Amino acid sequence: MSQPAQHVLLIAPVMDALQQRLDAQYSVHRLYQQPDAAAWLAENGKQIGAVVTRGDIGVTTAVLENLPQVGVIAIFGVGTDAVDLEYARRREIAVTITAGALTDDVADLAFGLLLSSARKLCLGDRFVREGRWLQESLPLATQVSRKRIGIFGMGNIGRAIARRAAGFDMEIYYTDRKADAALPYQWCEDVLSLAENSDFFIVAVSGGKESLGIVNRQVFQALPGHALVINIARGSIINEQDLIAALQNGDIAGAGLDVFAQEPQVPAEFIAMDNVVLQPHVASATHETRQRMSNIVFENVEAYFNHKHLPHRIN
Repeated sequence: MSQPAQHVLLIAPVMDALQQRLDAQYSVHRLYQQPDAAAWLAENGKQIGAVVTRGDIGVTTAVLENLPQVGVIAIFGVGTDAVDLEYARRREIAVTITAGALTDDVADLAFGLLLSSARKLCLGDRFVREGRWLQESLPLATQVSRKRIGIFGMGNIGRAIARRAAGFDMEIYYTDRKADAALPYQWCEDVLSLAENSDFFIVAVSGGKESLGIVNRQVFQALPGHALVINIARGSIINEQDLIAALQNGDIAGAGLDVFAQEPQVPAEFIAMDNVVLQPHVASATHETRQRMSNIVFENVEAYFNHKHLPHRIN
C-alpha cells in the first residue's frame, strides 16, 4: 500500500479538544457536515488515511469502500458493533478503541443506576420537591447490601462492577463465553441460569450480532419478581418490547437504563414508569474520562501516520 496522505475523516462529532488537536495536526474532513456524503466520498475518499468515529456511530462498510487508502479506524469508545471488523481485517485496516479509559466511569454509573433503582432515589427527589413529604410517606425501598448480583459480561467493565459489588458484601454471579478460574465469583453456564440467581441483573456484555436481543422474555421470566435490570452496555442487547411487557406485567420490579435500541428515541412506556431510572447514554461522560478517551484517539492516529505501534489496536 502506498504512503497514505495525512487526511482524517471524522464520521461524527467528538470532544472539541480532540477536534482541535486533530485540526492542528492533520487535514480533517467532517463527513457529517457534507450535504451529499456519497458524492463527497466518491470525489475525495481516496485521500483519507484515517477514520475517527464514536463507538455508538461506527463507520459503515459502504463508507469504507470509498476509502482505498484508509489504514486505521480510531474509535472514541469501546463499542465495535457499528464496525464490520471482518471487513476491516480483510482490508488490513487497523481498529483501535479507548479501552481502559472509561471502565471506572461505566462501572460507577452501573452502580449508580442500581442504587437509584433499588433505593428509589429519583422518586424520593421528586417526592421532596413536590412537597409530598408534608402529607405522606415514601414507599419502602429495596436493600442492596448482601444481595445477589448477576453480571452478564465479565470483561473489564464487568470486573469493575464486581469489585464494587464486593464492597457491598454482595454474592456475585456471572456468565460470559467461558468461566475464568482466577475469578472468586460464582460462574453460571448461561444467561438464564444467571437470571435465576440474580436480585440485580447487570448487562455489561459487548453489543453486536451475537448479543442482539439476547436479554428477552425468557430471561425476564427467569428473574425473580423483585429483580432489577441494569443496562450500561448497548440498547440492542435487550429486547425492549419484552422488557416493557415484563415491567408492565410485574415480572420484574424495575430497571435502570443508560442505553436504548434507537437512541435518542426512548419508548414512551419507559418514560411513564416510576420504577425505571433513565439516563441519556452518559456512562463515560465525565471530564476526566472524556479527556483520556480523546488522548487515546489522538495517540492512535498519530502512531498510525508515524508508522508506530498502535497502542490500543484490537484487530
